[in-house]
Amino acid sequence: MDITPANLDVSVSGSGPSLVFTHGWTDSRSTWDGVVDELSNDYTCLSWSLRGHGDSEAPAPGNYTRDHGLADMASVIDGVDTPTVLIGHSLGGYLSLAHTINHPETVRALILVGAGPGFSKPEAMEQWNESVDKAAVKIGVPEGSEVLSKHFDSFVLDNMESITVPTLVVLGEKDKQFAASAGVFKKKLDVRADVVVPDAGHSVQKHQPSAVASAITDFLAAL
Repeated sequence: MDITPANLDVSVSGSGPSLVFTHGWTDSRSTWDGVVDELSNDYTCLSWSLRGHGDSEAPAPGNYTRDHGLADMASVIDGVDTPTVLIGHSLGGYLSLAHTINHPETVRALILVGAGPGFSKPEAMEQWNESVDKAAVKIGVPEGSEVLSKHFDSFVLDNMESITVPTLVVLGEKDKQFAASAGVFKKKLDVRADVVVPDAGHSVQKHQPSAVASAITDFLAAL
């Protein structure tokens, strides 16, 4: 099967039912390496880097909005057997939610790791977007790619109740910023399990991959 969209850094390993891993802003597909290592005996694990991240092509300024990122995600998912399981960390979780709203027929289940559904209030969006701009300058991300992490509407929050697939929510114990999001997911999604990993922060999949892989294995076994 063709699983390498143009100019995207994509890695595939293992065999079995497919899992598609999407990372968060300023990260890369390598954030999932430890989790993939533990799951690839039983699943086909596809991880990919958003443009401007990892070894994926950096877009020209103004050419990588949420819609562009979702188009890339759709092209990656087109390369695996569907419906598939989407696993997303932070921004990757948000994009996985948005993709599921747009293309529900392609998704079997959702696994949200340290993720959020966006914002409903313009003031909250503005504060978030300002923090993204500051972080982009500090970290030195490719110019223009920061737009992917910004919020200009409440698309996911407004449409989240249309998502009916089984969902797993994973959160690091120290990830206080996204704890409230986990509560929103439990109210609006079919959350079959929620796992809080002790002594872990926002990048729980990177620092405690075995705990995350175990949560995923248990969740998928119960579907």
